[in-house]
Amino acid sequence: MNIGNSLKKELAVKAFQMLSKVSDENIIKFVDFIEPFVSQENKKIIAFAKNAYKEKTPALILTKRILSDVDKNCQKKFLENYVLPELLESGKKREKSQAEGAAPLFTLLISPSMRCNLRCRGCYAQNYKVEDDLSFDVIDRIIGEAKEMGVSFFTILGGEPFIRDDIFEIFKKHSDAYFQVYTNSTLIDEKIAKKLIEVGNVIPQISIEGFEEETDFRRGAGIYKKILNAMDILKKNNVPFGYSVCVTRKNAEVVMSDEFVDLMIEKGALMGWYFLYMPVCGDKNTELMPTPEQRNNQRIRRDHIRATKPIFIVDFWNDAPYVGGCIAANRYCHINNFGDVEPCIFTHFAEVNIKNTSLKEATKCNFFQEIRKRQPYDQNLLMPCMLIDHPNVSREICQNCKVYPTHPGAKTLMEDIKDDLDAYSLEVHKIYDKVWEEEQKSKNKSDN
Repeated sequence: MNIGNSLKKELAVKAFQMLSKVSDENIIKFVDFIEPFVSQENKKIIAFAKNAYKEKTPALILTKRILSDVDKNCQKKFLENYVLPELLESGKKREKSQAEGAAPLFTLLISPSMRCNLRCRGCYAQNYKVEDDLSFDVIDRIIGEAKEMGVSFFTILGGEPFIRDDIFEIFKKHSDAYFQVYTNSTLIDEKIAKKLIEVGNVIPQISIEGFEEETDFRRGAGIYKKILNAMDILKKNNVPFGYSVCVTRKNAEVVMSDEFVDLMIEKGALMGWYFLYMPVCGDKNTELMPTPEQRNNQRIRRDHIRATKPIFIVDFWNDAPYVGGCIAANRYCHINNFGDVEPCIFTHFAEVNIKNTSLKEATKCNFFQEIRKRQPYDQNLLMPCMLIDHPNVSREICQNCKVYPTHPGAKTLMEDIKDDLDAYSLEVHKIYDKVWEEEQKSKNKSDN
């Protein structure tokens, strides 16, 4: 179904009228109202939402939080720019791109700059200059090309995105798109909050490592307090935001604890992202990587949080079964500050540069096609990653394709810690093969 802008706006207006009074009944009415317009591939999402709301799960409380605590312009932009396009029309554009041999991108990750005002342990965003930034014109072009391919949701990374003076000009130029911005939050003040309300199409994702001890250990003394202050500013101004955690061996238990998640909810966070620490910065050891046991415990805690707390969390690795495994070079890719087109934010190798080609053609490159051919790398979708779960796959693909490293130290992953990653992968398999087998037996039993 091809939904025009006028109809999308009409649906948005009716939705706001329906939801102006926040109640369980009106929220369910809205889902019923939008269902006839939804594309076939999204019918399951609607069914899941209706069931969650009728069962009065924490998802209903989260929806009420969004409707009660978020600025109206931010609500409107989220609905018009992301929810409606994704439910109604983006799928058709992705199908067209896929039929032409390109990647059916759901989101595009862009690092406009690698400059940052912090020096966090284990982070590769260091020692960059203004001259290394991706130009405004290139960013503008690739966002436009991505929208033509069905992308309405963009992820802005860095470095620190708010370090760029023209970042809000990008958001304004593409006022019909929706952006999530991963930020250390130390540059967020009242002025930035007002700008976020004005554009309405941006949700900051604030990086935090746990409580004060864990956060300041990695990010520097005093950063934890600055993060909480930024959250307070955003909450006071009704700006929607989430948090992002790099899960390490040192903070794995803390960041999944009830105490930490409850604090994030209290501060106003609507969602949380959990990423495993990856030794992609030239690190010649794997000591900060969560153990396989910690990784599985994170999966268990994820289910507890979803069942009991009004916040939307994404466990990037353990949630892979919901999307069919690894989605790198497929549902998303990353363009770094130099324009190199990488399969994902962790794979610092590329075959093409966006400055010399279009986004659609870039996703047709041999490197991306080889990755897509092998996905999923294993029937066990709880082990989706070619870098740490199936390191032999990443080495084979990089050896067979004409790729180049896009960051100093990128080859360390393939060479110096090769044996460590092979050993880690074996340990992950020992745990997750049993977990996967049990989950499949349970699923088959419930299906029958």
